[in-house]
Amino acid sequence: MCNRAEQPAATSTLYNVGSLKEMSKQHSKTDVILIGAGIMSATLGSLLKELTPGWKVRVFEKLESAGEESSNVWNNAGTGHAALCELNYTKEKPDGTIDMTKAIKVNEQFQESQQFWSYLVKRRLIENPRDFILALPHLSFVRGKENVEFLRKRFTTMSSNPLFKDMEFTDNPEKLKEWIPLMMEERKVTEPIAATKIDAGTDVNFGILTRKMFEHLENEDVEVNYKHSVKDIKRASDGSWEVKVHDLVEDKIEYHSANFVFIGGGGGSLHLLQKTGIPESKKVGGFPVSGQFMVCKNPDVVKAHHAKVYGKADVGAPPMSVPHLDTRLIDGQSSLLFGPFAGFSPKFLVKGSLFDLMRSVNKDNLVTMVMAGVKNASLTKYLIEQVIQSKDKRMEELRKFIPNAKSEDWDLVTAGQRVQVIKDTKEGGKGTLQFGTEVVTSADGSIAALLGASPGASTAVSVMFEVLERCFPQHVKEWEPKIREMVPSYGKKLSEHPELIEEIRSSAARTLDLSKKKLVFS
Repeated sequence: MCNRAEQPAATSTLYNVGSLKEMSKQHSKTDVILIGAGIMSATLGSLLKELTPGWKVRVFEKLESAGEESSNVWNNAGTGHAALCELNYTKEKPDGTIDMTKAIKVNEQFQESQQFWSYLVKRRLIENPRDFILALPHLSFVRGKENVEFLRKRFTTMSSNPLFKDMEFTDNPEKLKEWIPLMMEERKVTEPIAATKIDAGTDVNFGILTRKMFEHLENEDVEVNYKHSVKDIKRASDGSWEVKVHDLVEDKIEYHSANFVFIGGGGGSLHLLQKTGIPESKKVGGFPVSGQFMVCKNPDVVKAHHAKVYGKADVGAPPMSVPHLDTRLIDGQSSLLFGPFAGFSPKFLVKGSLFDLMRSVNKDNLVTMVMAGVKNASLTKYLIEQVIQSKDKRMEELRKFIPNAKSEDWDLVTAGQRVQVIKDTKEGGKGTLQFGTEVVTSADGSIAALLGASPGASTAVSVMFEVLERCFPQHVKEWEPKIREMVPSYGKKLSEHPELIEEIRSSAARTLDLSKKKLVFS
């Protein structure tokens, strides 16, 4: 694989859309092209500028600014997924023990993200961390004897691990009134209830964080091109990648080439990955799901709740449907969000096309998509039920969390689009629906794409380390000292290093100003 650091730069050439066939192509050469100005491209670009400051990086984003699609604050729950409260990250085995493998992995991944953000703040590459991250307790809440017993066993298992040693458990209604007063107000306790709590949770505004990181990149001479839509990606005869870009302002076409391309366009990544024609793009499909939330801005209600509280998904519901009640601070205003309620649109992006789903189906993935439809009939039924659900029905679900919730205090908002990956796997066979974040790379590491959904943004740093390891294996060894300066836990299983956990957490709390002061309610 060629050394991507040794790429000559040239002047970009523009063409009128209508005269493309009449003019010969000329290309602007660069080292790295990042497609999409979301948290993933922001993270990869920031890592590369620290590791290889001399490389030329160019970014193309269809919208007017950074962080406006999946990273947007209204399109992202902002939980700072660290497996502190998400019950779907732990499973009860047939023998009754708790498998916390995924919980450990997700927590360690989020810790890597926090370390890198701390590094950027310490170096004054980004400033004012309280603009994008705040301390907020994370709780799990369950009802019913069986669920309480599960939560108790989960607590016993998790609290014995140094990553989760500060977790608390209670099934005492009086203690729950202290932890979650709004949820306990007027609650008739006719069945066992319980909760776990960790105060070290966070609320993250990934939209603001993304914009801060892109401001930093522009200060590092990264060329960020907004209102530029990537239309095609093709392999050139010399092994580089040719990227065809539509300048939406000038209504002109540009051609750019690089030896490494990262496709981080959210739901739009699948279409672009398919255009590359690489073998790894075959037999891969996507199914779009939109999220809807009930939002409350009544200050009397909002000030009574200060936490992110996750419940347990109903039997038969997909993992993405786990209900949660979240305190959010958006644009200086505090609010509560409850959901998600699934919606459906054939669009792959909020500002996408109604033909996105149809255009993603081709001869290479047709069987995969058909099999996914057959195997996930129950999911289809669930989505239909969610789409046609009335407000009264949604309020019934909300009242499982807030018994005295008033309909007039809550409005429905549609959040972002997510595209769940569908592919053939050894374990699940043809047309297996994947829940999570997935990196697809070519065999030679010259192109990579980010697909999937949650925990997504929260694990951006570890996911981008995966991209670096797969695509630049010849550089990783020389990069390791710098990587460990940025992320001290890199390459280590944090759960096996209790002293490092304490050091990292203390440092992040100081640098990111993660005090336990409550959010300011407006």
